[in-house]
Amino acid sequence: MQQTSDIRITQNKTLPAPEILRQEIAKTPKQAEFVLESRKQIASSLNGKDDRLLVIVGPCSIHDTQAGIEYAKNLAGLSHEIEDRILVAMRVYFEKPRTTVGWKGLIMDPDLNNTCNLEKGLRTARSFLRDILDLRLPTATELLDPITPQYISDLLSWTAIGARTTESQTHRQMASGLSMPVGFKNATSGNVNAAINAILASSQEQTFLGIDRNGKASAVTTTGNPECHLILRGGDNGANYDELSVRKAQDAIEAAGIDTSIMIDCSHANSQKDPARQPEVLTEIIRQFKDPDLRVSSAMIESNLLHGSQKFPPTNETKLQYGLSITDGCVDWKTTETILRKAHQDLS
Repeated sequence: MQQTSDIRITQNKTLPAPEILRQEIAKTPKQAEFVLESRKQIASSLNGKDDRLLVIVGPCSIHDTQAGIEYAKNLAGLSHEIEDRILVAMRVYFEKPRTTVGWKGLIMDPDLNNTCNLEKGLRTARSFLRDILDLRLPTATELLDPITPQYISDLLSWTAIGARTTESQTHRQMASGLSMPVGFKNATSGNVNAAINAILASSQEQTFLGIDRNGKASAVTTTGNPECHLILRGGDNGANYDELSVRKAQDAIEAAGIDTSIMIDCSHANSQKDPARQPEVLTEIIRQFKDPDLRVSSAMIESNLLHGSQKFPPTNETKLQYGLSITDGCVDWKTTETILRKAHQDLS
């Protein structure tokens, strides 16, 4: 009989079941306690019960765990100084959606050479998340593959669904079962209604195909996630962090009957993909956060040890520079420290 399936599959490598990795790279009781407490604080900040500004800040993506830990130690020290007015969570992004092709993140390609050692990537991600939690920093990531949460979600404090996947039914179903607050970005076009529809869908009970902790295919039924919110990141028509855009987003949220808040992404189209413009976006966010008529609760900043980004893969004549993003451009640590201290002062 002629073969009719797997015609274009060249390899099918079995991965360890999620439960095996969870046990091998287990969280401690103290880490579990911190994850639960940080999730509560983030949810309270998003719904206004906690009057602090939530700031999700860190590298566009983690490609070098050593540099990531150095950054995290800097951020942990600063976050504890400003925690009375600003609740900080670190961006720990392991999966990168690509418009066409490119490096897909640390989980998919931890060796940065297209060998796609997923088992190593998953182990590296779990270990790195534990290291961040030990610094008393809440963890924040974007979940791209719907299988990934089974491996790392117990170590996450907050999650985003990206602009390319906000309209995806699969990701809305996944979000409905996640145990932490979830932010939905407006679509790459700038469409806000797609994210609002995603919030509505994710708040409802869902049943979908998935895997259990033992890696077996299963029918997953959720309760729905009541802790979803909107992220404005700009779009094809430009920025949408200005007050008029925010008010239009609020009107759309209210028209949909949703009680949620708005996070503003300082990067992407809101900064015209120029990291040097992120500080001015944050200044406007602080102004809006202080306005009781606006539902702005939080900000996101792409930040790394060094400013900008570098070409990846490097050429034969160059090598990767330590602490410099290989995906989107970031503001450097000195700038990050300056703008967060200023934000803290402006919130007094």
